[in-house]
Amino acid sequence: MKTNALHSVAYGRYAIFILFLVSVMNFVDRQIMTILAQPIKADLGLSDSQLGVLTGFAFGLVYCSLGIPVARLADRTNRVWVVGASLAIWSAFTVLCGRAMSYPALVLARMGVGVGEAGCMPPGMALVTDYAEKGKRASALAFFAMGTPIGTLLGLALGGIVADIYGWRTAFLIAGLPGLLLAILVFATLRDPKGAFQVKEKPASQPRLKDVFSHLRGKRAFWLLAFAAAAKAFVAFGQQPFIAAFFLRVHGDEVAHWGQQIGLKPIGTVGLALGLLAGVFGAASNWIGGRLADRYGAQDIGFYAILPAVAALAAIPFFCIAMLVPSAVTAYLFLIPGSLLGGLWFGPVLAAVQGLSPREMRSTTTSLFLFILNMVGMGLGAVAVGCLSDMFNHGFHLGDAEGLRWALVVSSLFAVSAAGLFWMARKPLRVEVID
Repeated sequence: MKTNALHSVAYGRYAIFILFLVSVMNFVDRQIMTILAQPIKADLGLSDSQLGVLTGFAFGLVYCSLGIPVARLADRTNRVWVVGASLAIWSAFTVLCGRAMSYPALVLARMGVGVGEAGCMPPGMALVTDYAEKGKRASALAFFAMGTPIGTLLGLALGGIVADIYGWRTAFLIAGLPGLLLAILVFATLRDPKGAFQVKEKPASQPRLKDVFSHLRGKRAFWLLAFAAAAKAFVAFGQQPFIAAFFLRVHGDEVAHWGQQIGLKPIGTVGLALGLLAGVFGAASNWIGGRLADRYGAQDIGFYAILPAVAALAAIPFFCIAMLVPSAVTAYLFLIPGSLLGGLWFGPVLAAVQGLSPREMRSTTTSLFLFILNMVGMGLGAVAVGCLSDMFNHGFHLGDAEGLRWALVVSSLFAVSAAGLFWMARKPLRVEVID
């Protein structure tokens, strides 16, 4: 049995699994900064606004700027080579983050991580789409997207434990080295299935960037999904760097108590708890979203937008309650349903975006989608939450802990706009999907 003319079902599954591991490393190296933010702040004497720049804007600016050019390169050349080289670059810069002795040096190293990671998701998603059978794309892409929660689990849990024992600099070293080894495996065992679908062409015969924009100009569903995902990412990426800091600042004594019970220090305790939250419930959310999309999307492709809309709206009250309750344990319990709802959009939305363009445009289309998502979400989210925290802290004199608490509550309300845009996308999606 073949998934297409190039590879067997077994090889396709192997290739998707290797790409899943790449996705895991992508988020280990990206999210480890989340658990290390508080010790880095204390060591380098930073404000929350500076943390926002470090965790969001510095990385996001480079990541977004290079995303489309690298995706164009992937569409014109070998996508496996692009993914492997990108993995090696961001892993090396993650190691260098641990060597940074000042805030500017750390910002530059994080920008280097952004340079490498710009070449992961667009060609990675395009490869997964080609390796997967058409009727199982949402599930395959949801599995690939499970690298987000699993990578976050490893980054938070291992990063926090290693930082408690050896310091935050060593945590960066341990996070970066496995990616260098995985890059060798990517180069040695994966092949780009693009050649099975088309005769080799000169680069000039590939779709030009303006051709991609021309194709997408009339795809109302694409733009609604892109800006809906951007609003969702604004909330998620904005809050992620500060959730660990929230527990350490607001519930520090309780966290220290629970850490003593399991033999961990506060940072390791919070990292393990939040890592399990993201890894277990976040991964389950991605898988459920993909399965639901494959099942009900076959009957109504509009379900690919309806599910994310309902999930985005339903998650808001759970998160707000988690931020406002007086107990760390209760707060954690209320974060669980939010995590189960938070990843439902990945599989259906990514599958919908892939289906809106022909195969030769998918890397560039995905990169444009991610450019919008990350420029708004990653570029502005963390900076906005950091500025809100500093404003509540200094402007309203709420203090370091309460300022962050209310910044997180206020930022969660932006998810209402994401739900509205997802809902609006359901009708045009039904008529604009081409594959």
